[in-house]
Amino acid sequence: MTNQNVVVPDTKSGISLPMVRLSGSSIFPATAQKPPTAPGTGGGGCISLSAKKKLLLENLEINGGGGAAKINSWVDSMRASSPTHMKSSSQSLSEDQQLPWQQHQQQITLPSALDNFDQIMEASRGKQIVMFLDYDGTLSPIVDDPDRAFMSKKMRTTVRRLATCFPTAIVSGRCRDKVYKFVRLAELYYAGSHGMDIKGPEKGSKYTKTQGTEPVICQPASEFLPMIDEVFKELVAKTKLTPGAKVENNKFCVSVHFRCVEEKKWSEVAEAVKSVLNKYPKLRLSQGRKVLEIRPTIKWDKGKALEFLLESLGFANCTDVFPIYIGDDRTDEDAFKVLKEREQGFGILVSKVAKDTNASYSLQEPTQVMDFLQRLVDWKKLAFQESRM
Repeated sequence: MTNQNVVVPDTKSGISLPMVRLSGSSIFPATAQKPPTAPGTGGGGCISLSAKKKLLLENLEINGGGGAAKINSWVDSMRASSPTHMKSSSQSLSEDQQLPWQQHQQQITLPSALDNFDQIMEASRGKQIVMFLDYDGTLSPIVDDPDRAFMSKKMRTTVRRLATCFPTAIVSGRCRDKVYKFVRLAELYYAGSHGMDIKGPEKGSKYTKTQGTEPVICQPASEFLPMIDEVFKELVAKTKLTPGAKVENNKFCVSVHFRCVEEKKWSEVAEAVKSVLNKYPKLRLSQGRKVLEIRPTIKWDKGKALEFLLESLGFANCTDVFPIYIGDDRTDEDAFKVLKEREQGFGILVSKVAKDTNASYSLQEPTQVMDFLQRLVDWKKLAFQESRM
């Protein structure tokens, strides 16, 4: 990671806040011990993205023309991001008729993180576990109305207990303030807007190796705020006649949800997004589950956020740290990829559908995520009791 020493304005108070300086050193040194291979994933311990699907689902280019052909390619990519659509399509076509990504996808399964819990814990022995959790589809179910993606009281209690045992961060595409209102746990770290808006606990963290008086703050895309606001207003106007379309301002990115839009009208959503983004070459388009997301072109994502938070906790150049990242979305792949490349910690994909992924294990739904987190808490308590005997 590159050095950054930036003064970031707080848009609400007008006060300039210092951004935590990132060291140029790697968080995970080359000599770090490689975790064991996850069963069923081959020699690398993770399943690599297939080249053909990667081409289909690559971040969509927004510059230049393309007309109907480009819109059709966008719609194809929107279909590819929809697990329910993929299931129905693959069931109705023969193998010869299916697209390459459909054929490959049916062949991939990941080992269960619950079934292999003991193996994961054995790999973490002697290391500090650090937890990173996506929100939508991981801590809360995917719902039609993104404003009603509430986590259960039981899940909140479980996450609170988790944070007493391990440093814990929520890493979401949502606006940081919005995801905080859903979670309502002040002791956590929050990384909103795909990691472009990071803030640590106001009172600091008991896990931080280098204690400081100021909370961790990082906003590497603050200069884009006026542009994002403009794009949000334009997209609201452009999509207001498309039933079911919802535009969400996530501060450093704009999300256009098409979960409730009839598939035959997806091209309208794609056309609206394309017409707006053609005017903003400094913004780019990426995809999640039934959502198109517009964000700055800076090299920052959930993987960078994971690295920043580990450094902020004092775990740069440490061999005794074990990050676990749990997420369900394509945007979480950036974090999975970081863990895979650093050969330390594991990514856990939340999905009932087999996918190409850089994760090592899987959980099917938020209820299984809660079970896994509770087992972590129980394991930590038992290990503490044994250490005192």
